[in-house]
Order: sequence, then structure tokens, then C-alpha cells
Amino acid sequence: MPFTLARAVHSELIIKKSRFIGCVEPCADRADALSRIAALKARHPGAVHVCWALMAGGQSAAVDDGEPGGTAGRPMLNVLQHQALEGVLASVVRYWGGTKLGAGGLVRAYTDAVAQALLAAEKVPLVRRTTLRCALPYALEGMLRRELALAGAQVLAVQHGTLVVLQFALPEDAAPVLVAKLNEAGRGLLGWVGD
Repeated sequence: MPFTLARAVHSELIIKKSRFIGCVEPCADRADALSRIAALKARHPGAVHVCWALMAGGQSAAVDDGEPGGTAGRPMLNVLQHQALEGVLASVVRYWGGTKLGAGGLVRAYTDAVAQALLAAEKVPLVRRTTLRCALPYALEGMLRRELALAGAQVLAVQHGTLVVLQFALPEDAAPVLVAKLNEAGRGLLGWVGD
């Protein structure tokens, strides 16, 4: 079972006067990661490198940001993979200390910065969610809302027109049971709307 993180956790290492500030945090996708890295670069204008790795399914990435190829982003991504993490961004800000660390030293420094942050991180099971939309008569809206609450679904949007169109999210594994229950309770008056 994949895990994600409950919240952001930071670490800091000093190696031969170079300062490595690590962070691991939950992150949904590449767009979110790029936004966070841009903000990190703005907060640390004196840093020589802001390397990062994202473990997010088909949007995963490993970026060395000017360090020699394969010495920063890939080792950080490997740490996330070995921890069975998903939806997690690891970033390390490096301030130059005046001494070259060599390829092996860089790999160890970036790996250790992420690993130390993960030691203090709270891992939580990753619950994959799905979003559904249905259209129904006003008379069934109360029933639908009660069933959604019982299933732990989150209402995302409601439109009131000729019919009520309600969009909601819930854990993927709970969706088939809820859909069957709603179809039965709706007596053919509830329709599923595609995106």
C-alpha cells in the first residue's frame, strides 16, 4: 500500500561548510511541485541549487538544478521510492560552502537530507479518491446528501437548474457500493453525468 505524508517536514545538514536544507511534503502533481519550487527559489535567492524529486505516478520527476547529472534529483527520488511514498515532493536547497564534495559526496548529501526529513515525517496511507457527478430531481436531493454523508463523501459542487447536479468525491474503493445503492434508491430517476 502506498503512503503519503501528513505534513511538511524539514531537515538541515552541514557538510564541509555547505548547507543542505531538506524538505519532504505532500504534493499532488507536477504543476503544484513547480509552483512550490519557484516559491522556494524566491525564498532562498542566495542558494546555488534547489534540487527536487516528485513521486506522483505518471508525473514523477527528478531535477538536479545544475548539480552534476544524477547526483541530486535521482538519489532523492530513489529515497521516496524505497519508502513506498506517492504524492510526495522532496526538495533540497544547497548553499555553497566553498569545498567540492565530488559525485559520491553529493549523492550522500542529497540522500541524507531527504532521509533525515523522512525520519520525522508522519506517513499516512494514501487513499485514492474518485469524483462523480449525478443529476436528479429536487425531491431526491435530501436522500442523496444523507447517503453521501454516510459514505464519507465530500460534496464539491451543486448546481440547481431543471435538475440538481451534484459533484462529489469519495475513496475509489467505496464508489461502486455507493453508486449501486444510489441507483436503487433513485428508482431510475438518478442519472450519472460524465465530465
